[in-house]
Amino acid sequence: MEGIHCLNDKLTNLVPAENKYKIYISDLTVLNIDYYNRISTTDTRLLRRIVRDNNFRNYDALHTLNMWYSVNRGEQKNIFPYQETADYMFNSSIVYEISVLKKYAVPLLNEIKPTEHEYSEARRLLALLQYFEEMDDSMIPNNSLIREFIGGSIFEE
Repeated sequence: MEGIHCLNDKLTNLVPAENKYKIYISDLTVLNIDYYNRISTTDTRLLRRIVRDNNFRNYDALHTLNMWYSVNRGEQKNIFPYQETADYMFNSSIVYEISVLKKYAVPLLNEIKPTEHEYSEARRLLALLQYFEEMDDSMIPNNSLIREFIGGSIFEE
């Protein structure tokens, strides 16, 4: 059985506990820019989602930002309370991932108009991205987890 909701025993109550091995995979690293500024795990996850939603679901950044509150609410209710019950936790963050995501995210965030409610959030993310140099995709191994968001993985169907 696979999926983040499998951590919740209420959803898998028909499977005996001894037959479960729960793995929690999440971006868990916070990057400090300096003593006062940081890029949070939530920001990295949001950038991942903006890029992935555009590449694989054909959603623009505005759509993803519109859905982000709902996504967070669902995670708070259905995932985060159960993450500590995992038998193993895997940190999926990659130190260079924001440099890779930047070239995809910047044009998408720049499409959001000042008249949109999400404009300030787009500007905030763009301000964070200014701290990073872009990294060319050719430097990313085709079996890297970051490929889940930008494409080109050997694991794609």
